[in-house]
Amino acid sequence: MKFSEIGLQEDNENVLIVDGLNVAFRYRYSKTPYYTNQYVQTVESLAKSYNCGNIIVLADGGSVYRKKLYPDYKANRKERYKDQTDVEKKDFENFMGEFVNAFKRLKAKGHLVLRQKGLEADDLAAWIVGKRKEFGVNETWLISSDKDWDLLIDEDVSRFSTVTRKETTVGNWDEHYNFDRDMFLTFKCLAGDVGDNIPGIKGIGPKRAEILIKEYGDLFDIYNACPIDSKYKHIQELNENADRLLLNAELMDLESYSEQAIIESNMNLEDLSSQIREHLNGRG
Repeated sequence: MKFSEIGLQEDNENVLIVDGLNVAFRYRYSKTPYYTNQYVQTVESLAKSYNCGNIIVLADGGSVYRKKLYPDYKANRKERYKDQTDVEKKDFENFMGEFVNAFKRLKAKGHLVLRQKGLEADDLAAWIVGKRKEFGVNETWLISSDKDWDLLIDEDVSRFSTVTRKETTVGNWDEHYNFDRDMFLTFKCLAGDVGDNIPGIKGIGPKRAEILIKEYGDLFDIYNACPIDSKYKHIQELNENADRLLLNAELMDLESYSEQAIIESNMNLEDLSSQIREHLNGRG
């Protein structure tokens, strides 16, 4: 089902999972001050487009789990906003106020909205996707421009970006990446993530990461191969900082550590399961 094929939202087992704040930022960038109605309409339109009978919208609350592992996680974002003017601060407060209003409106319309202090939307999405069979979910569409969510792509899990207007699926994976899906985590661990302030191995960008994957395999194969005999500086950096790959895996592997992240945020797993099951049974 393509996004352009607008239909009616049906009562079925398909689920739309929305990266709430990520989608909201499109209105901040377009300088739309009052966007609650547009936000709700966009989410519901996407559910119709992708034939999803259920909508779950997630919001970020920080990450206790990742901050414990790496205190500098996303520290660059505070640096970015430290010199904001009073007007800029007020604009951001208004933006967040509209986001809260949109969340309230979605909840009032029967959609499930989830936010937990100390927990990121990424982890909630990963945990729900990992439990989708237990919840009786058929197909899942992830709505986010964050490529980190491509870690969750599977036969019945796809992503649509409201920024690029492109889909990432099992079928078109090769159009987006030069490596197999099961190597995406390795790619990220090698190259790092500037947006989240997670350093990779110095001197290793996307191209060199792809070469290492082809030559050695996944991150554990690469780790076990170290020290690698080479005069190249980036390989010497890899040899000296191979443990960084293991730390990055703990920071970036959404599938393996989402439940741990939920537990460390003090969110009750049984309550979370109950909310989701109740929502899906009611076909919200």
